[in-house]
Amino acid sequence: MFLKNFILSVLILTSFCCFSQKDTTQVGKKKNEITFNRIYNPLSPSKAAFYSAVFPGGGQIYNKKYWKVPLAWAAVGIPTYFYLDNNSEYKRYRKAYKQRKTGIRDEFTLDDGTELISITGLERAQKTLRGNRDLSLLVVLLGYVLQVVEASVNAHLLQFDASDNISINPSISTNPINFEAPSVGFSFKYTF
Repeated sequence: MFLKNFILSVLILTSFCCFSQKDTTQVGKKKNEITFNRIYNPLSPSKAAFYSAVFPGGGQIYNKKYWKVPLAWAAVGIPTYFYLDNNSEYKRYRKAYKQRKTGIRDEFTLDDGTELISITGLERAQKTLRGNRDLSLLVVLLGYVLQVVEASVNAHLLQFDASDNISINPSISTNPINFEAPSVGFSFKYTF
């Protein structure tokens, strides 16, 4: 009994050490300014992609971009709705086509035998609905992949240093060799 309690307490203490989080920001003072230096986390983009792959919008929640979650849900949800709708309509027209071919009364035939949709109309409806269904499935997959990629790229960009130390300074300078002829040029200078 003592050994069980000892092993359990060791496991609990080690789990606290393993899953504890440390502060990833370092606060420094420089000329009356407070600067925050974030420590680069190379696993952040892969975590965001994983969460987004498991649950659409999960990577956006991990990145704390909550306004993007409804967009991720819409990118996956709306085409899913159209896929399911087109699939059910395709099955409906397919069933009616099979019933009409075997001579059984279908839902597009009235009680007096009048056909609301011809056999060629049923064939065209099946073809159109099958194409729409397949296109909807493609859009679902595309939306799913795009929201995973967006979460990963956003996690990469959140770690990008956008401090004031990175700047572009445009300047106009004269040509020291030839003062008579005006010269136009472009110079790109960057500092880190």
